[in-house]
Amino acid sequence: MVFATFAAAAHMQHLVPLAWAMRAAGHDVVVASQPDLIEEITGAGLAAVEIGADLRLSEQIGDKGMIAEPSGGPALDFVALTDLSCSQPERTTYDYLHTAFTVLSMCVYPALSSERAIGDLVDFARDWKPDLIVWDTMTFAGPVAAMATGAAHARLMFGMDMLGLARQRYRAILASRPPGRREDPVAEWLTPLLDVYGCRFDEQAVVGQWTIDPLPAALRLPVDLHYLPMRYVPYNGPATVPSWLWRESSPTRPRVCVSLGVSARDLLGGDQVSVRELLDGVADLDVDIVATLDAGQLGDSPSVPDNVRVVDFVPLNALLPTCSAIVNHGGSGTFLTALSHGVPQVIVPDMMWDTPQTAEWLEREGAGLCLPANGGLTAATLREAITRVLSEPSFAGRAEEVRRGLYGAPAPRDVVPALERLTAAYGGR
Repeated sequence: MVFATFAAAAHMQHLVPLAWAMRAAGHDVVVASQPDLIEEITGAGLAAVEIGADLRLSEQIGDKGMIAEPSGGPALDFVALTDLSCSQPERTTYDYLHTAFTVLSMCVYPALSSERAIGDLVDFARDWKPDLIVWDTMTFAGPVAAMATGAAHARLMFGMDMLGLARQRYRAILASRPPGRREDPVAEWLTPLLDVYGCRFDEQAVVGQWTIDPLPAALRLPVDLHYLPMRYVPYNGPATVPSWLWRESSPTRPRVCVSLGVSARDLLGGDQVSVRELLDGVADLDVDIVATLDAGQLGDSPSVPDNVRVVDFVPLNALLPTCSAIVNHGGSGTFLTALSHGVPQVIVPDMMWDTPQTAEWLEREGAGLCLPANGGLTAATLREAITRVLSEPSFAGRAEEVRRGLYGAPAPRDVVPALERLTAAYGGR
């Protein structure tokens, strides 16, 4: 089987446990991506296939999510223009969704799955003849290659299915419009790519034949698609557990992790919150802080509080079992790893994809708190939130209940038989 993802380490890490499970079950497994992700793939012990040219996503995306407009116009804030959450009435109109899908189809999707990358994956699939292609929900080289070669194919979600929800709403709106006014930017982009291989566009090219969903069932959106639940298993990339972590695995006072993830600093040119506010917010607390920040994020900060240990990277899967709380941006890897360890969270959403929705859900569940992003964070509000999460036992109790609930979903190895059955049912269509 083939896993396909664009060259972003955070997205690749979501597929690794399932790829390991398929490999352990005796299946041949490769991971296809642009050359600049190959080292990450092989570092996970998986075979890699290069498709397309280096993606260099950080060069395509400027400061805090600004992306160049192909026609040479002003840079676009695609984080704002491509919010597919449908969380507010004004985001479910034809005009709004049409604009979002236009920006995605012009600027984002073609960058992540170039014609060359698609052609390379089709050529590889024709030669290797995989029965199944599992693709990251933003990597459309996967469904094109599957449809061109007759392989079964499925999406692997990294967060809530915003795309599935927005497509369902948008297609319903299109069906109500006059026949001559049913423009679909995604279909217009994919149709000529599929035509090259003698395939006709249909919605499976956007949402797959089925979808593998690693999120808690409570976060599944009301979308009429076939979902295959799978328990999230953390994988943080190749890492060494530092000696200070295992020597101090039982700290004498509460330990709090502060992490803004790697996507913002590596891909988006900066974080959505002030690192200075974060550090000021924890400076006077009687806690040990482990902050996963690099030199670029610290910037010209004159000092770091005495209770803060700054590390460029530490595997969260090893760190979080020693923590009483985590402050984070809501990114799916960090959010789900914290859920997996039953650690209460204080989330300052970075506004990417589903982070506002998952943060609000966490607060409703009583397993953490959601703070304002986009300049609304202050040292005082952060200090108050951390103090509440640490001092009120209900947060730890609810976080542990959520963790136990996650184990109701099948682990990756237990999903393998279902994937085998679905592959046999869908293959060759």
